[in-house]
Amino acid sequence: MYNVLRTIAYAIVIIGALAFALMGFFNYNMISAVFGESTVWSRILYSLIGIAGILLLALPHEEECYCDCTDSHYD
Repeated sequence: MYNVLRTIAYAIVIIGALAFALMGFFNYNMISAVFGESTVWSRILYSLIGIAGILLLALPHEEECYCDCTDSHYD
């Protein structure tokens, strides 16, 4: 459950980061261009981006170790 939620949250945060990068570098508001200026849909999308960011901070992070940590050269 956490992995699916985390994957969705990452996707939303990446979309938000791209939108903010376009705004910062090129002064182009992608959200307003797609959904209109200050519409209900743009406010919902901005809220989802914020909630996804907070969710990524709040969800427990599972460390994945792909190495053999019991190998003797790590002592």
